[in-house]
Amino acid sequence: MADYSFGGSDEENAELKKLNIEVAEDPDSFENWEKLVRGAESLEGGLNRNSNPQSIAATRDIYDRFLAKFPLLFGYWKKYADLEFSIAGTEAAELVYERGVASITNSVDLWTNYCAFKVETSHDSEVIRELFERGATCVGLDFLAHPFWDKYLEFEERLEANDKIFAILDRVVHIPMHQYARYFERYRQMAQSRPLQELLPADTLAQFRLEIETEGLATVQAGSQQINVEKGELEIEREMRTRIDNFHLEIFARTQTETTKRWTYESEVKRPYFHVTELDEGQLVNWRKYLDFEEVEGDYMRTAFLYERCLVTCAYYDEFWLRYARWMLAQPMKEEEVRNIYQRASMLYAPISRPAVRLHYAYFEEMCSRVELAKDIHQAILINLPGHIETIVSLANLSRRHGGLEAAIAVYKAQIDSTECDIYAKAALVTEWARLLWKIKGSVDEARQVFQKNQHWYLDSRPFWINYLLFELEQPTSADTEATQYQRIKQVHEDIRRKSHLPPLTMKDLSHYYMVYLLERGTKAAAKEYMMLDREVDGPFSIQQIMKAKVADDGKATSTDRRLLMENGHPGVEVDEAAIRRGENPYTKYYQQQGEHSLPGGTQVSSVPPSNVYDGIHADGMWKASATALPVRPKISRAVASRSIQTAQYYQFD
Repeated sequence: MADYSFGGSDEENAELKKLNIEVAEDPDSFENWEKLVRGAESLEGGLNRNSNPQSIAATRDIYDRFLAKFPLLFGYWKKYADLEFSIAGTEAAELVYERGVASITNSVDLWTNYCAFKVETSHDSEVIRELFERGATCVGLDFLAHPFWDKYLEFEERLEANDKIFAILDRVVHIPMHQYARYFERYRQMAQSRPLQELLPADTLAQFRLEIETEGLATVQAGSQQINVEKGELEIEREMRTRIDNFHLEIFARTQTETTKRWTYESEVKRPYFHVTELDEGQLVNWRKYLDFEEVEGDYMRTAFLYERCLVTCAYYDEFWLRYARWMLAQPMKEEEVRNIYQRASMLYAPISRPAVRLHYAYFEEMCSRVELAKDIHQAILINLPGHIETIVSLANLSRRHGGLEAAIAVYKAQIDSTECDIYAKAALVTEWARLLWKIKGSVDEARQVFQKNQHWYLDSRPFWINYLLFELEQPTSADTEATQYQRIKQVHEDIRRKSHLPPLTMKDLSHYYMVYLLERGTKAAAKEYMMLDREVDGPFSIQQIMKAKVADDGKATSTDRRLLMENGHPGVEVDEAAIRRGENPYTKYYQQQGEHSLPGGTQVSSVPPSNVYDGIHADGMWKASATALPVRPKISRAVASRSIQTAQYYQFD
């Protein structure tokens, strides 16, 4: 790129090279892209047919890359088409317009500009009319489609095609839109001079005529005879036009009602176009409510059109892509439409760092019996996000569903052996491997062996030790097996306390799990062990023997005691006696250094097991460490303590 010439002056080349480097370094920066496009447009003072071919090629390349990155910017498609018209003529500009309307099919502005361009550059009225009809299909239902319809009517007026104008108005008066009344007034005026057969369908006209003829028979006495006198043709036509006008007024009333209902939501749409900046929550809420409304109304075309409009404004919001796909899947015979939604979201808009849409796309293809494609989607995610736990677990489960347990285990083993997978992800995958053996195969012993054989690799992994402890706590026992299981659980807890490299707060939380187990399932001696742990876990640092041994260089608690004496009672942290007199906790800084957060208001660490030791495991399965130290809370309940290991499937790491 550094040796590439843009065809302009040395100064222009240097500027564009700099801007190109900035874009390459941060391709998601819209501001950098804008600067690059503006720089390309200004080459040689503005490009034309006589410009340097190298400048023209460079500008086209920049526009192509820019619009591939941001295809929903209708204004730049218009600018690109204008540029091509000035450089290469009508056909080149038309190709750009076609690319533009393919990228953003529901842009009223782009379709209006394209049709206006076609009107000015083509002499074939049928070709122009076909283009207008394509545009009407794509944007005709838009609430703000009046510029497009005005341009269509203007075109037909040039040709003095009154029949075409009336047919267009006949379509428009049924559409709820911003300027519906203006179109209806013109429609009503034209109806007075149009032939009856153009005003209503033939069957409706026949019905009206029959009713008028039936109602219009008059009886005249002629001597001793009564004669039925029929109305004349002119009188029948006059009455029919009156009925037709009333019928049209009913159409107007319905359109007015539908427009009023939608105005509630349309008036809250502050940004109907795409931009890279985030939408405020009020705008997102309005789109959700608007979609709810159209879905309840039950018109497929209007609902699908609103989703397409929404996904221009909210293109970077996964929730609307997923919602659209789910809604479309609920419609009969719409498999290809659903696939198209997922592909557009995955290939253009949903960032790879948020793979939820792509995973749902994989599930959809699996549902359609395209298992290999579903696997390929997973693999494509892992190319860009190596070691992504959720994707690996999803791929393993997909492999298990179609290839058995061994296929799933093979996925885990391959990822664990991979050099691209970091140690924290591997720890989580080992626990998932063990969970498969436990939950799917039903082999507790094999699952336990996986934990035991791998624990020395993951001494600082919270998910590994959390799942290992919960695995042992979840095993069913009887009076005969409880003692054996107690020894296993105790050993895991001892390994956590003495061997692991977990932060103090995490170890404290896991100790609370074990302490609850002692109270609920322990033997007569459980109270003694509980109180010893309570002192060690929740007592002041001066009596925490295991913790003092862990922070000592030689692993001896006595060494820490000597430091305490030399350093005013705290290892490595100066004690401020004035702060102590003010009631501040002298251990706050120590716990911060150990990975914990400050205690609120200098509160002392609780000596009672908290009721929410499971709070760190969120409902969505993502493990997060507690945000604050634990204040005094009541004892945890049995229901909470028995929550399944399955709630800790996926994790986040600090």
